[in-house]
Amino acid sequence: MTFMIAAAGTGGHVFPGLAIGEALLELGVDRDDISYVGGSRLEADVYPGRGFHFLQVELAGLRRSLTPQNLRLPQMVFAARKKIVSEMRARSIRVMLGMGGYVTIPAGLAARRAGVVFFNAEQNAEAGLANRVARRWAARTFVSFPNTGGIPDGEWVGNPVRRMFWDFHRRSLLAEARRHFEVTEESPVVGVFGGSLGAGAINDAVYELATTWDGPDMTILHLTGPDHLETMLQSEPARGVVWRRIGFTDRMDLFYALSDLVVARAGGAVAELTATATPAVLVPGRFGSTGHQEGNARFLERAGAAVVVMEDEIAQLGSVVSNLVASPEILGEMRAASTSKSKPKAALTIARTMIEACQ
Repeated sequence: MTFMIAAAGTGGHVFPGLAIGEALLELGVDRDDISYVGGSRLEADVYPGRGFHFLQVELAGLRRSLTPQNLRLPQMVFAARKKIVSEMRARSIRVMLGMGGYVTIPAGLAARRAGVVFFNAEQNAEAGLANRVARRWAARTFVSFPNTGGIPDGEWVGNPVRRMFWDFHRRSLLAEARRHFEVTEESPVVGVFGGSLGAGAINDAVYELATTWDGPDMTILHLTGPDHLETMLQSEPARGVVWRRIGFTDRMDLFYALSDLVVARAGGAVAELTATATPAVLVPGRFGSTGHQEGNARFLERAGAAVVVMEDEIAQLGSVVSNLVASPEILGEMRAASTSKSKPKAALTIARTMIEACQ
């Protein structure tokens, strides 16, 4: 059994792709029988760094404005397809999984050309352009939300999350989380992170919140992003605020275990929030071909698991956080609502389907 996973671009594509590789390993597939294909961004570090074979191809997306760069896309797609077909034949690939984004089109075309079973997976409430096209070639399409826009025949399995979230137990992790992040205070903890494309706007809003806060005591556990850490460390918080600033952590399970409330974008974080039953204030980014982050955020808002603050209303963040931090009963209701939408074993569901396709 040999498998290839096409995932590229942001963490919202790359880490769900990694989760499925982890699930294949969990189900007994050898690491050498799992390959990834993508471009030169995050994926080029993540997959080889975890010991997986990685094929790099040249990628670019369709630009919405009229530009000569779009004229190169067909040539780029077919060059990538050719390279992927060659790799699939050399490694005897039996199943290809596309995770959406630019690489899904040449990956799907390559699977058709090589006679390989093709599945695809959509991470957002509104499908991106690539998956709207590629679903026509897929034997099955897996979606992360019920009634995903643009994929009427999608199977709702949830968005794959990493192994650390499959059996998440907040209480059993809490003591380790306090040691790891050096948080000894008993005040509520507000976790903050912005995501690979959106740290700037959230960092600015949290800076304002932390330095002007006049509400109840709280701790802010702030993943600033490595590029923003030095700037964030130059400011002192208001009285009553403990502000822990960290560039990056690979222990997101401990981050969620410690956080009573999380402020975040609404990409891949949505699946992690539900897997960990963490109440959230979501600030959707406006990037992406379909404005998918707002759709993701509204799904949790309708369920009662999150409050949505649009970026042009981000000045309200302080009052929203203050109201929630002061209302443990509301946070409890949000945790229960988040649990009701959780599908933490999505990666295993998809991995089992891929294995069954080889049998």
